[in-house]
Amino acid sequence: MGNTGAVFTIGELAKRTGLPVKTIRFYSDEGLLPPTDRTHSGYRLYDIKAMARLELVKTLRELGLGLADVELALTREASVPEIASQHVDALDAQIRRLRLRRAVLRAVAKRGSELEEVKLMNKLASMSDDERKRLLDEFWDEMIAGLEVDSEFYTRMRSAKPELPDDPSPEQLEAWIEFAELVQDPAFRTLIREMSERHSASVKEGTFKGDAAVQQSDTQQENWFAWSTRAQSSIDAGRQPDSAEGRALADEICAASAGPDRDPSNSRFRLDLADTIEAGGDERAERYWQLLAIINGWPPIPTQMPAARWMVAAIRASV
Repeated sequence: MGNTGAVFTIGELAKRTGLPVKTIRFYSDEGLLPPTDRTHSGYRLYDIKAMARLELVKTLRELGLGLADVELALTREASVPEIASQHVDALDAQIRRLRLRRAVLRAVAKRGSELEEVKLMNKLASMSDDERKRLLDEFWDEMIAGLEVDSEFYTRMRSAKPELPDDPSPEQLEAWIEFAELVQDPAFRTLIREMSERHSASVKEGTFKGDAAVQQSDTQQENWFAWSTRAQSSIDAGRQPDSAEGRALADEICAASAGPDRDPSNSRFRLDLADTIEAGGDERAERYWQLLAIINGWPPIPTQMPAARWMVAAIRASV
């Protein structure tokens, strides 16, 4: 034998490294672990350096590197940090795919989905950021097609896009799947189209800014939050919409919502305002914004539907 130092057979390497003999032989056949020497009978022998090399191969394989990348690292054609960086990127992509699959499977288990729905959910979960934004843009294009609308109002409505982070939580992925299904649901599209048509009619009539209770200016949003809080407090206290508190809230809402040419005490105005608020108070419309909040990591949006219904009843009771 040409090597007088300590040498090991494949069996001895297997005992020292915990690797199967078959695996070590395979690495040797592939050129990753060339033998240091051979016995007179032709059996392969390996020295301490070969053992260290085998430990490195074992570590790199446990980290998920393929044989080609292991060979590059061993021959120094690529540094270990370079290869590690490439595999981090690959693992990140794999983890993202696994998270998407988990979100789909959770939704399937929760909803008892059939095969066709499973396929749809998987497709939705796998969309890119650009595809998600395009889906929403196409939704709003259809909602206002052929209508005369307030461009500033709809620009604000369209500006809120689903922005999944690079490492979304299961809840965010599930919210995106539900959101994508919602904006493609024919019943929801009919609902939003009808809202857009009412909006267009108010723009043509010049009453758009007069229907302030349901518009989206900052002041009106603040008012709506305050009114909803008061309505919810009345609900919690067991007060009826036709109570003194209900009447006072109805008067305040009508006064703030009437334009300069509208009489807030007019019965017709009050009934129309109640109808407008009720039409905009669909749970699905609220769910749209709640899901966007989950997807984008915004503060949670609690439901205001019970408060909205109480306010509508209070306004009607005040006529």
